[in-house]
Amino acid sequence: MGGRFSRSWQLVRHSAAILQKDRELMLFPLLSSIAAILVVVSFIPLFSETMATQEEQSPATFIVVGLLYLVEYFVMFFFNAALVGAALIRMDGGDPTVRDGLRIAWSKVGPIFGYAIIAATVGVLLRAIGERFGVLGRIIAGLFGMAWTVASFLAVPILVSRDIGPADAVRESTSLLKRTWGENVISNAGIGVVFTVVYVVAFCLFGLLLSLVFSTGYTPLIIGSIVVAVIALLLLGLLQAALQGIFSAVLYRFATDGRDADGFSNDVLHNAFTPKLN
Repeated sequence: MGGRFSRSWQLVRHSAAILQKDRELMLFPLLSSIAAILVVVSFIPLFSETMATQEEQSPATFIVVGLLYLVEYFVMFFFNAALVGAALIRMDGGDPTVRDGLRIAWSKVGPIFGYAIIAATVGVLLRAIGERFGVLGRIIAGLFGMAWTVASFLAVPILVSRDIGPADAVRESTSLLKRTWGENVISNAGIGVVFTVVYVVAFCLFGLLLSLVFSTGYTPLIIGSIVVAVIALLLLGLLQAALQGIFSAVLYRFATDGRDADGFSNDVLHNAFTPKLN
C-alpha cells in the first residue's frame, strides 16, 4: 500500500509540474463547471413541466433525462478536450493558451458530440437499470459504470490526437488499457486516492476552524470563514480535475509512442503502466 501511495504522489507531483507551467489550464474545469450549472438550471423548467404531467418513470421523463445527460456530457468532454489539447501542446514543447485549447476542442466538436451521445446513452441505460431493479439494479449499474469509466478513460485524448470517430475512440481506449494498463488503472493512477486524503484533511481542518469561529458569535467572521472554506474546496476540485486531464494526456502519449513527457520520468510512467500480475 505504501508503494502504491508513493507512486500516486509522484504522479500528482509530476502532473502539478506541468500545471505549474500553465496555471491557466485550471480555467477549463472552471468553465466546464459553470457551463454544467447553467445547463442544469436551464433544464429545471422542463423537468418541472414533465414531472407535473408525466409519471416519474415515463418515456417522456427518460427523454428529458437523456437530453440533460447529453448536454452535460458534451460540456464536460468539450472542456476536457480543450484541457487535454493544451496539455499535449505543452508536452510537445509549446506554450499553450486557453484559446489554443478551445480551438482544438472546437475542431473536434463533431466527434466530441458523438462521444457525448454514446456516454449519455450508457448513462440513461444504467440509470434505468438502477431504478427498475432496486438495490440489485443499483449494484449492477455501479459495476457497469465503473467498467465504462475504465474502458473510456483514454477516449478524449484519442479524439483530440487523431481523426477518429467516437466509437473507434472507445474501442481503442479499451484496447490500450487492456494491453498496457489492465486492471491497475484505478490503483496505479492514484490521483483520486491522494485527493481523498487531501479532502479528509481539509474537512477536518475547516471543521475545527469553523467550530472555533462559531464559538465567537461574530457574524462577519463566521460568514468570511465559510466563504474561505467553500472557495478552498472549489479550488481543490478544480485542481483535481486539471491534474486528471493532464494525467490522461500523459498516459495516452506514453501508451501510444512511449515518449517521455515534460516533468515525467520514464520510471514513474512505466510503473503506472505495469500490468497486474495474477
